[in-house]
Amino acid sequence: MTRKDRYEHFLAYFSKAMPVAETELEYSNPFELLVAVILSAQCTDKRVNSVMPGLIKAFPDAKALAKSTSDKVFPFIKSISYPNNKAKNLVGMAQTLLKEFKGVVPSEIEQLVMLPGVGRKTANVIASVIYEKPAMAVDTHVFRVSKRIGLVTQTASTPLAVEKQLVKHLPENVIHKAHHWLILHGRYLCTARSPKCESCPLALFCRYHEVLMKRNK
Repeated sequence: MTRKDRYEHFLAYFSKAMPVAETELEYSNPFELLVAVILSAQCTDKRVNSVMPGLIKAFPDAKALAKSTSDKVFPFIKSISYPNNKAKNLVGMAQTLLKEFKGVVPSEIEQLVMLPGVGRKTANVIASVIYEKPAMAVDTHVFRVSKRIGLVTQTASTPLAVEKQLVKHLPENVIHKAHHWLILHGRYLCTARSPKCESCPLALFCRYHEVLMKRNK
């Protein structure tokens, strides 16, 4: 099966099965999502969602967070991975957001990565989720699943390489949703260990499953 065929099957399945695809992070506005995505690095969405209410109650906007210190932020996020660094980044992010963007979360990748704690993946999440831009954030799930299915080549060895191939081959208007399709599929079915191939609706056009079947013959 060609890569073009795999993309066609992938799009046909998810467009019907999951026409509305959204992040599992809980937020009420762009600032809250930015905070949540910074916290979510190497941490589960469930854990982030558990600390966000208390954090946002204490620091409801960029102005309040910018006036704080990392020592004051730390107790609210101490159960999150790398809380010391993330506390510093959150305060720095809020200060830069006020100074450079008047407190408004920007939509451009080049502007978003100017914020402390915001790398390309985080910037892509904000651009795609808030502004529905054709940006593909590549986390561990997107990286793994896109390679297993056969949407990207095995030689794509970095998140950026995977991102470029996905953006190149996916229709521009679905890129922001395809990000969630891949994440959710990787989180619940195509897990890193013991993927649930026997119950996977993508098995018929998945390269990984194809290889497994050949090995088992």
